[in-house]
Amino acid sequence: MESADGSAAERPAHAEITLIVNGHEQRITVDTRASILDVLRERLGLTGSKKGCDHGQCGACTVLLDGRRANGCLALAVAHDGAEIVTVEGLAPGGPDELAPLQEAFAECDAFQCGYCTPGQLCSAAGMLGEIADGRPSAVTADLAGRPALTDAEIRERMSGNLCRCGAYVNIVAAIRQAGAQEGVRS
Repeated sequence: MESADGSAAERPAHAEITLIVNGHEQRITVDTRASILDVLRERLGLTGSKKGCDHGQCGACTVLLDGRRANGCLALAVAHDGAEIVTVEGLAPGGPDELAPLQEAFAECDAFQCGYCTPGQLCSAAGMLGEIADGRPSAVTADLAGRPALTDAEIRERMSGNLCRCGAYVNIVAAIRQAGAQEGVRS
């Protein structure tokens, strides 16, 4: 293969990796330039995570990567060989026919309008509830020595990387508070 200047152009490199996606081991060969988001959507058919800005600014692609929130568009799949990934499709413990408490709270509180950002919002909310339950402070946590409480300010700060063009923020905060209360996260 030749490039425009007549020199030999290199072909993309590929690597075989293993990902544990929503509890299932996936062994796949990927282009070393492929993001986790691209692998999830294009190779594994998990289209819940959305490609919004493709620059890590909107949060539509948020997944849980080894239990922590991550922008799937910024994470190279090859760099996460062996990682555990949870997408919106894997949030409910009973599978796709069951909703997680967080998903139920989003529905009950009407925390989505068009729904495009909702998968990323849900994954981010699941991650941030875990952060609070683990006692990890945020930029607005008042007492760094104590456990953070699930306040509106904490929710807004921790969810600030997830944008909603429809402006459903008030309902998103309410849904996260409701789900947090059901999970026993201190308000």
